[in-house]
Amino acid sequence: MKRLTFKDLVQSICSVHAKLAAQAATAVNMSLTMRNWIIGFYIEEYERAGIDRARYGDKLMDFLADVLSKNGLTRCDRRELYRYRRFYLI
Repeated sequence: MKRLTFKDLVQSICSVHAKLAAQAATAVNMSLTMRNWIIGFYIEEYERAGIDRARYGDKLMDFLADVLSKNGLTRCDRRELYRYRRFYLI
């Protein structure tokens, strides 16, 4: 095995960090894309056949955004929920 210099050590660590950070970012982006599509799916299915959907009517996205926010979800404001639904439909 090759004996490393301090410079080699630093370069090796930086290289591994950069490669794995890039892979992690890709995985996160894929997961968020899937999450957004699934949220859109659930919203569309609820609007089509939810048992109590008439109760919310035109205010569904407002109520949903409020409840999701209170549950700690991020990027689920009213505008984003409409985008997720549109993403699913496309």
